[in-house]
Amino acid sequence: MVQVKAKPRVSEPAPTDYEGDFYLWCFDQAELLRLRRFSELDLPNLIEELQSMGREQRYQLEASYRLIISHLLKWQHQPALRSSSWKITLTRERANVRRREADSHALRSQAAQIVASAYPDARKEAEVETGLPKSAFPPECPYTFDQLRDPDWLPDAAPQKAAEARRASRPALVAARS
Repeated sequence: MVQVKAKPRVSEPAPTDYEGDFYLWCFDQAELLRLRRFSELDLPNLIEELQSMGREQRYQLEASYRLIISHLLKWQHQPALRSSSWKITLTRERANVRRREADSHALRSQAAQIVASAYPDARKEAEVETGLPKSAFPPECPYTFDQLRDPDWLPDAAPQKAAEARRASRPALVAARS
């Protein structure tokens, strides 16, 4: 009969090697904290891992904003190619943003910097996927935070199409008046 161990325990005389078995090291560090055996903690590596966890949370929020923005740009600039797949991505990533920002008011307060950091990559993705030139997209994110976070909001391509139609028809109107 096979016995399953619920979780690793701090029972070894020597601490678990951070480089050798990261998984076990994590459980050992947690157990040392629970037992208040602070002098035995691997502080340099523990500090590094905690900072890394914080950076990862910010990176995940930025990745969600990047996907939202790139899909909104595609939605706006390619109305004929809109798909349920794009809506699913928008729904999933907006939910991710909502959860992450609810869990961390500090990250929510950094939304402006995070969106500004995510926008160039989102614009490049939209440029590559649509085949449109970089100049087709604004240099800064055209969406408000409320629009980026709103689970139901989608940009209306009609005003853009109307503006393009007006630009395209101007030469004909000028020629017709002459």
